[in-house]
Amino acid sequence: MTSHVTTHVLDTALGRPATGVAVTLSLVDERVVEIMAVGTTDDDGRLTDLGPEHLAAGTYRLTFDTGAYFARDDRPAYFPFVEVTFVLDSSEHHHVPLLLSPFAYSTYRGS
Repeated sequence: MTSHVTTHVLDTALGRPATGVAVTLSLVDERVVEIMAVGTTDDDGRLTDLGPEHLAAGTYRLTFDTGAYFARDDRPAYFPFVEVTFVLDSSEHHHVPLLLSPFAYSTYRGS
């Protein structure tokens, strides 16, 4: 099963996938946050089984525990968590990649 929302985390400082990054998918409804699913990136930095196959339209957030990821290798991290909030307005698949380094990150709507 592939989830409605998937992610792929790449450690750009090391030039390889970021394995073992804890990720939380939450529904953000005004000021209330409801956790929908939790997971961890695989050996390829991917997480494809994060939550259900179909989600209702709304505002969602992916929270990446980057502090714990960098701490495993005793690397400093300026951003202990990365939160990416996005609007899901269709039934099509949403892929949210994260390009990560200890002092910067970038994301985009993937395919």
